[in-house]
Amino acid sequence: MATDSEMIDVVQVDRPGAIGMPMLHKAIFIGLLLLGLVAPFMLYPIFLMKVMCFALFACAFNLLLGFGGLLSFGHAAYFGSASYISAYTAKAWGFTPELAILCGTGAAAILGLAIGSLAIRRQGIYFAMVTLAFAQMVFFFSLQAPFTGGEDGIQSVPRGYLLGLISMAPDRNLYYFVLGVVFVGLLVIYRIIHSPFGQVLKGIRDNEARMVSLGYRTSRYKLAVFVLSAALAGLAGATKAIVFQLASLTDVYWTMSGEVVLMTLLGGMGTVFGPILGAAVIVTMQNYLATFGDWVTIGQGIIFVVAVMLFREGIVGVIARIIRRPL
Repeated sequence: MATDSEMIDVVQVDRPGAIGMPMLHKAIFIGLLLLGLVAPFMLYPIFLMKVMCFALFACAFNLLLGFGGLLSFGHAAYFGSASYISAYTAKAWGFTPELAILCGTGAAAILGLAIGSLAIRRQGIYFAMVTLAFAQMVFFFSLQAPFTGGEDGIQSVPRGYLLGLISMAPDRNLYYFVLGVVFVGLLVIYRIIHSPFGQVLKGIRDNEARMVSLGYRTSRYKLAVFVLSAALAGLAGATKAIVFQLASLTDVYWTMSGEVVLMTLLGGMGTVFGPILGAAVIVTMQNYLATFGDWVTIGQGIIFVVAVMLFREGIVGVIARIIRRPL
């Protein structure tokens, strides 16, 4: 039996983390940060914060699907449950925004551990259906539980004071806090992807039987990435609840799970930056084409079909293939 270090070397084919982040990726992260710093002076901060929250949500989902090879149809459960917990602790218990968000993230991680422990026992479409079934259970719980407000949700959630000192009531103050939360979340995801753990995940995604033959307990890795993805999705949902001062059934409904799948596939499944672009495109459509009502959904469907037919790697995936550099 090979040692742990030898087995890790087998799957570490191209590990940027071993020599530092590639210059192209550094440039993209710096560009995103600079763009984020100046964006509220040009666009509506609430819209930008929505884009950032969904970008983090999509990247968290991509960690599970694009790098773990696990298609979940129930990620709204973690996004929405964290939203409810964050909103409730901020409103009912008077928690500061950072504590409320941490509570929501922790709740999503615990829920992900409970659901993932059962879901990973199945593969393929059966795994997807199990996650969808659990997500529907979370939806009906959210509808009936007394603390969630039922169909009204939890409204008028106070934004509070960051660390008890800085008021989050002004949109611009909250914007830079959200920018920090999302940027740190994206860096965490990047580090996971380019760590030895991330390389093992890619090996499991590509050929699980071979990884088992090498001595890896693949179920542990799949459960770990499931919990990480759920926690990061919860971080996005908890932050969104503070931004909009609202937690509602929309956050846990099955269509939310469908939207994050669309964002990931449109931007580029298995890419680092693709889900960010996919989330920006979908949220922009929903925001600026809202006056068209249900036609927005039809437009999303058309874009999805076109992307699948012409850009199977997603927008960023196609760009990466053209420049021959991983993105």
